[in-house]
Amino acid sequence: MPFVKIAAKKGVEPSRMLGVETNGQKILLANLDGAYYAMGNTCTHMGCMLSDGDLIGEKVKCACHGSEFSLKTGGVVKGPAKKPEPTYLVKIEGDQIMVDV
Repeated sequence: MPFVKIAAKKGVEPSRMLGVETNGQKILLANLDGAYYAMGNTCTHMGCMLSDGDLIGEKVKCACHGSEFSLKTGGVVKGPAKKPEPTYLVKIEGDQIMVDV
């Protein structure tokens, strides 16, 4: 799939995350000290939006039931979720953040 523009760099401050939707995919975009990561935004446990939760270092904590996912790998760090989140390649073009979805 081609890379799609999903946000401007200035729209995602360091240590912040943002939920976006593109090409029918709900994506969580996060800025970890200037490095951008993208993964699925729908918790694999009960379907809550991860962007409503907390960014704790390199982990995203779901606001609904406390599942934690690695932002870098999408893997489950702490349940009750058992399935990982999909992750997406990110690239920067000028001031735009692009994701391969």
